[in-house]
Amino acid sequence: MFKVKLHGGKTMDVEESMYWHTTSHIMAQAVKRLFPSAKLTIGPSIENGFYYDFDVEKPFSEEDLASIEEEMKKIIKEDLEIERFELPREEAIKLMKEKEELYKVELIEDLPEGEVISFYKQGEFTDLCRGPHLPTTGAVKAVKLLSSSGAYWRGDEHNKMLQRIYGISFPKASELEEYLNMIEEAKRRDHRKLGKELDLFFFDETAPGMAYWMPKGFKMMNILIDLWRKEHEKRGYLEFSGPQLNSSELWKTSGHWDHYKEDMFILTDSDGKEQALKPMNCPNAIKIYASKLRSYKDLPLRFNDIDVIHRNEKSGQLNGLFRVRMFRQDDAHNFITEEQLGSEIKDIVEIAKYLYGIFGLDFELTLSTRPDDYMGDIELWNKAEANLRDVLDELCGKNQYRINEGDGAFYGPKIDIKMKDCLGREWQMGTVQVDFQLPLRFNLSYIDSNGEKKTPILVHRALFGSFERFIGIITEHFAGAFPVWLSPVQVKVLPISDNQKEYAKLVVEKLEEEGIRVELDDRQEKIGYKIREAQLQKIPYMLILGEKEIEANAVGVRARKEGDIGQMKLDEFLNKIHDEIKSKKI
Repeated sequence: MFKVKLHGGKTMDVEESMYWHTTSHIMAQAVKRLFPSAKLTIGPSIENGFYYDFDVEKPFSEEDLASIEEEMKKIIKEDLEIERFELPREEAIKLMKEKEELYKVELIEDLPEGEVISFYKQGEFTDLCRGPHLPTTGAVKAVKLLSSSGAYWRGDEHNKMLQRIYGISFPKASELEEYLNMIEEAKRRDHRKLGKELDLFFFDETAPGMAYWMPKGFKMMNILIDLWRKEHEKRGYLEFSGPQLNSSELWKTSGHWDHYKEDMFILTDSDGKEQALKPMNCPNAIKIYASKLRSYKDLPLRFNDIDVIHRNEKSGQLNGLFRVRMFRQDDAHNFITEEQLGSEIKDIVEIAKYLYGIFGLDFELTLSTRPDDYMGDIELWNKAEANLRDVLDELCGKNQYRINEGDGAFYGPKIDIKMKDCLGREWQMGTVQVDFQLPLRFNLSYIDSNGEKKTPILVHRALFGSFERFIGIITEHFAGAFPVWLSPVQVKVLPISDNQKEYAKLVVEKLEEEGIRVELDDRQEKIGYKIREAQLQKIPYMLILGEKEIEANAVGVRARKEGDIGQMKLDEFLNKIHDEIKSKKI
C-alpha cells in the first residue's frame, strides 16, 4: 500500500497496482506524444511495477527510453486530471477506430455482451481501461523506465512482435533509489551469472529450459535431496518412483488432459497410442495407493518422490532455474481421513518451518479459500477450511496470516508459502493443497473401523517447490557464498610452493577421510593469486601451507568471511568445520 500526496496536502492510501497502472498510462501518453504512429495494446501493473506493449516500426533504443521518461515527468508535472467514462459497445469501437487503435478495437470486440466498457482520459490521451486510477497524473512522484524487449501480441508466437517497456514508480524519490539499488544488487546476485562463474550449472540452446548440472552443482542438489529425504523418513514418509511416461488415459482420468494438455509434452508410441511426459506426480502416487487394499489403520499414508517432471513452458516464459521445462519437485501426496486433516496440515507446516529455518529464510502463510467453480460437498469444504484456519491460528496467531478469498483450487482449499529473501523479494515457494476430487475420480477407498469403504482425502504438498528453483533462489539469497555444509567445495588447500606439495597431499587425504569436500591447488602460481581465485569461487575456507605450517604440523586458516584467522592444528580446524557443518551454521 502506498500513501500518496494530493493537492492541498491531502493524502490517500492506494494499492501498488493502481499506482503502477496509472503510471503505465502516463508512459503510453508519453510514447504517443513522441511516436504518434505507435499503436496501443495493453499496459498492466505487474508484481514490481508495470509495462506497456506498443506496435512500433522499430525497437525502442536506450535513447528512446530516456526521452520517454523525460516526457513522462512533464506529464506528471502537468498534473492532468484523470477522468473515467463509459460508452456503449458500438460507440466504443467507433472511438477507437477514429483513433486508429485497432488492437483496442479487437479487445472491445472480444468483450462479452453486457460488459461495461470504460475509458480513462488524461489531457489529450484516452485509453480503454477497467481502472481504477489515481485522480491526477501529478499523484505519481518518482518514475524510472527499466528496460524494453520484444513481446508477442497476446503472448502468441504466431502474432505480431510488439515492443514492451518495463518501468517502476514510487511516491518518494528515496523509495525509487532504494529499489534501483536493490535491482543492481539483484543483477550482481543473478543465479544464471553465478551458476556459470561458480561452475554449478548452465543452459544451452540444444535443451531450452533444461539445466546442465555440473559436478559441483549436482553435488549441491544431492546435499539438498539428502536433507529432504532424511527429514521425511523421520516423519514416516515412504519414497517411491514412478514412470516418466504415462498413457493419455491416466491423464484423462486425472483431468490434466482437459485442463493442462497444452503444457504437456505429448508423443505417440510404436503402437500409435498417445503418451505424455508427466508434468505432475499425483497420478503416479495415486496408482501406488491404489495398488493394494488400504485400511484406516494404514492412514495417514504419505508417499514422497523426487522424480523428474516435464512441463512444456513457452520459450518466452523460461527464466533460468526459476522457470524451466524439466525439474525435480520435492513432492509428497498424503492420503488421510477427514479426522486427520488438521494434524496432517500442522505437521507439514512444521516441516516447512524447519527446512526454511535452516537457510535463515522468513516466510508467511496464505490461506486460499473456496472458489466460485468449486467441486464437491460444501460441508466438507467448510470443514477443511475451518481445519486450515485452526492450524494457521495456532502456528501464526489469530489473523496473523493472509487470506486469498476464492483463490483455492477447484478441488480444495490450500495454504501457500510466501518466502522473502535478503533483498526483500517475495517468492511463492511451497504449497499445501487439500484435494477431494482426485480420490473420487480414481475410485480410491480405504476400509474404516466398521468395515465400510470410505474415500480418503488427498493432500498434495511441495515445500521447496522444486530443487532447481530453490537452488536458484538460495544462490541469489547467499550471492553464491553458500554455508559450509552446503558448499560443493568446503576447503581449498593452497601450498605456497612446490616444497609443501607432499604435506598438502597429506592434509587433503586427512580432510577427505573426515568427509570434507576439498580441492588442492598446487599450481605454480603466486599464493596471492591462488587466494584471490579461491575467494572469487566463494570457497568457505582456504588452508595456506608454508614452511612454518610444516614445522608446526599445522595449517594457516583463511575464512571467506573473516579473512586470515591464523595458524591451527589440523585437528583443531577439523573440529571447527565439523561443528559448523553439524549445526548448519549460515
